[in-house]
Amino acid sequence: MQDIKNKLAEDIADIEWRDLIPHSQRDAIIVVTPHLNLLDVGVAIANDNTQSVQHWISESLIYKPSAQQLSDWNAQPETKFSTLIVQPFVLVAQSD
Repeated sequence: MQDIKNKLAEDIADIEWRDLIPHSQRDAIIVVTPHLNLLDVGVAIANDNTQSVQHWISESLIYKPSAQQLSDWNAQPETKFSTLIVQPFVLVAQSD
């Protein structure tokens, strides 16, 4: 498990929304709220930890972006996100 965590940690990148649009168009974006650590969510998904993932979904701590969020981000394509790809998903956390 530590190997997966180390590998995923290396894959975290800060990216502008404009570069995430293709992933949005294929409905692959998952928003991670500031209450959670992006890496921890990625590790849970990679390890098929359905209990944690279902809990986060039920608490709206991870979710698909709303139409309003997508519209806002499309209007401001320079908005920055920390991202982590865990196939087939792209996890995003909005940067400050």
